Amino acid sequence: MKRTSLSLPDDLALALQREAHRRRTTISAVARTALALHLGLDASDERSLGFPAVGRSRGRSTGREMEALLTEEWRDARDR
Repeated sequence: MKRTSLSLPDDLALALQREAHRRRTTISAVARTALALHLGLDASDERSLGFPAVGRSRGRSTGREMEALLTEEWRDARDR
């Protein structure tokens, strides 16, 4: 593993620290996970379900198509 230093704005550093505290893990672990997910490098990490498009159903087959719908939503979120 390679050590890297980052300069973060105060609000981002505080948010990172709070998230690490909330998860009961290290700031480095939160940063690694966030960077890997943002860059699409680690598909094995768990992703939190942000309930994308709550209430926007595409019909009665939504339950059967859930894997495809989640894959599409996560891909779109990663591209932002």
